[in-house]
Amino acid sequence: MLLDIQHLRQEYGSALLDKAHVHPDPVRQFEQWFKEAVAANLPEPNAMVLATCNANGKPSARVVLLKGVENGGFVFYTNYNSRKGQDLKANSHTALVFNWLELYRQVRIEGRAELIDVEISTAYFQSRPKGSQIGAWASPQSSVIEDREILEANTRALEVQYAQIDTLPRPAHWGGYIVRPALVEFWQGRENRLHDRLQYTLQTDGTWLLERLAP
Repeated sequence: MLLDIQHLRQEYGSALLDKAHVHPDPVRQFEQWFKEAVAANLPEPNAMVLATCNANGKPSARVVLLKGVENGGFVFYTNYNSRKGQDLKANSHTALVFNWLELYRQVRIEGRAELIDVEISTAYFQSRPKGSQIGAWASPQSSVIEDREILEANTRALEVQYAQIDTLPRPAHWGGYIVRPALVEFWQGRENRLHDRLQYTLQTDGTWLLERLAP
């Protein structure tokens, strides 16, 4: 039996999104919406889709976790040898999407990803639970492996190697990126699919142009 997807329909709320009531800086506006998502007890409010393209323009996307909003950018961490890491090495253009369904909200961000300072990556890595630190060493992320036993064997060996310490050295292949936004769009679901969309576009002088888009 085919799934009856075309008739799935949800009427969205009546919350407003108006140019007169948003912050002129989209990062500050994001922080406000993010606080509201946290206050609403949404599951994983920092989960975001990260889209990348390789050197040939082939796209891929996956969900990662936002780990900071700092210096006007959006920070996440990963294995630099992973597919996303290799994509970003070849093509720094990227896009992020936050989807807070319960609030009928979405935020789209387009920009460039830059490596963050190694000291910051190390400090964050060593603040993680020990199991997560071991996992970063144990997994050759995005590589083809024969079976899960390879990961478990690597983990057991690392647990023995670092049994007496709680803080592991950071792998050179693991660290953070900061996405510097050039475009940010805030989407608020409205009745009858007449949604509110506000788009910020970075200008050459460093200011932001704020425009309303048709839904």
